[in-house]
Parts: sequence; C-alpha cells; structure tokens
Amino acid sequence: MSAWSVLGSLHAVPALDRPDLLGEPVAHALKLLGPADAALVGVAEIDPGLADTAAFCEAYGSPLDGSANCVVVAGRRGETVSYAACLVLATTRADVNGLVRKRLNARKASFAPMDDAVAITGMEYGGITPIGLPDDWPVLVDAAVAAAPAVVIGSGVRHSKLALPGVLAARLPGAEVVDGLGR
Repeated sequence: MSAWSVLGSLHAVPALDRPDLLGEPVAHALKLLGPADAALVGVAEIDPGLADTAAFCEAYGSPLDGSANCVVVAGRRGETVSYAACLVLATTRADVNGLVRKRLNARKASFAPMDDAVAITGMEYGGITPIGLPDDWPVLVDAAVAAAPAVVIGSGVRHSKLALPGVLAARLPGAEVVDGLGR
C-alpha cells in the first residue's frame, strides 16, 4: 500500500511541492526533516468544510482506521501548565486522564482550549498536526499509529490533509510511541 493511497480518491503530491497547502509551522518542520523522510509525506487539497475526520473519510473514501487525530492536551500542576500532542487512530480516543496526565506529571489533564491550541501551535483548529509543534512538547504517538502502513493527518490548515507512513509519525521530533494511548 502506498502511504498516499490512504487519502482515498484524492490526488496527492509531495508535501514540500505545495507549501500553499501547509500551515507555516508544518512547512518549516518538513524542510527540517531529512530529504528521504520529507519525500514520504504527501499532501492533497480538500474542501475545508470537510476537514473533520468523519466528513473527510466519507467524502473522499479514506478509511476511518487510516486516519489519525492529533489532540492537544494541557496538563496542570498548581500554576504550571504543560502541553503535549497525542496522535491516535480516529477509531480511538486518547487516554488523557490516565497515560497523558501521568506523562505530563500533572494533577489534571484535559483537552487544551481551542483558542490556546491555535495560538500556541500557529495552526488552524481542525488542522493541528504533530508536524511543526513547539520543540518542548512531547508528541505521544499511539503504537497502533506507529504500526500503521499509512495514516492521514492534518496539515496545519483546514484545506488539505497529509498522508505518511506510521513509522515516520513515530520518528517525528519529540515523538514517543506509547502502547495503549488510544482506547
């Protein structure tokens, strides 16, 4: 299976060939990857109204179990807030109050407020992706994502999607593969 075929009926091109389809932090991060890794990432333009996973999969024939969602989690301990990104298959939910809370050494963990996630990442809501996140964030990748032949993820904007091998998601800067992250 080609990593890009997970995009269903869409035509993908190498992501760095279409920087207009990438959020600025995503384009920058892809340029920092080794050329062989960057070449594994494809991008396809989509209707921004179909950026949400279920609508995207239905409209373009992409398998739901081939889509991965990136969620931003805020962990709090006293006045200290720390962030992490979690990449889980769309058919699962991130174990925010268990694994993620412990990994962040937080008393309380929850999804980061939308306005905070957008402001801190520099990406559009609905397009936040593990590529191009702040350097000090852990990127927790569920083992099922890392094992997938290919996954669809956001591109930093709502008008496109990326496709890449799961093994590359597991090698992204700050990435840690976590068994049982997606439940």
